[in-house]
Amino acid sequence: MRLFSALRPPADVAAEIAGALGSRDRLLRWSDPAGWHITLAFYGEADPGEYGAFLDRALDGRKSVDVRLSGSGTFPGVLWLGVAGEDLADLAAAAGAGDERPYRPHLTLARCSRTQPPTEWTEWLAGFRSRVWTADRVELMGGGSPYRTLRTWPLRRG
Repeated sequence: MRLFSALRPPADVAAEIAGALGSRDRLLRWSDPAGWHITLAFYGEADPGEYGAFLDRALDGRKSVDVRLSGSGTFPGVLWLGVAGEDLADLAAAAGAGDERPYRPHLTLARCSRTQPPTEWTEWLAGFRSRVWTADRVELMGGGSPYRTLRTWPLRRG
């Protein structure tokens, strides 16, 4: 099963995002809001039990992080909202984010053409700022669309 660890935005922040998006055009393949998440670490095809045990050790005693969605951008084929949060990169590293590429926290909104980025959407969402929220749990997620939460780990309140 394809596995990753993630943070999920609270319902009111997801509603903020949905409100900012308004009516969505059909040129993009929009992510289901029920599956919106911020990936901490991607594990690929892996055993949930093995990564559950890893996260038991890695997240023990970790404190919660304050997070805000801010701005937008694209990777080839992906429209996203940016994520800001002090200690977020440290949490991702603890959860196993690799060193092979820099950690770029984001929330994927849609899949798009790899050669024609949706500049009208990145411009529309450039000024988006969610409220700050405290991410107080990490989820091990797996499967395909929609992703399923397999286990959760509480984070200690700062």
